[in-house]
Amino acid sequence: METYTAMRHFADVWGLVGMTLFFVGAIIYSFRPGSRELSDDAARIPFKDED
Repeated sequence: METYTAMRHFADVWGLVGMTLFFVGAIIYSFRPGSRELSDDAARIPFKDED
């Protein structure tokens, strides 16, 4: 097997695994207990200075 083919295969497999783990981690982080209050506060930032 050529070096390029081996590295391409490695990047395809482990890159997909890494991106999947990152996505699952982001979902878990955003739906964890107590995150609603922080999300609501962040959503109100643009309107903080309005009267």
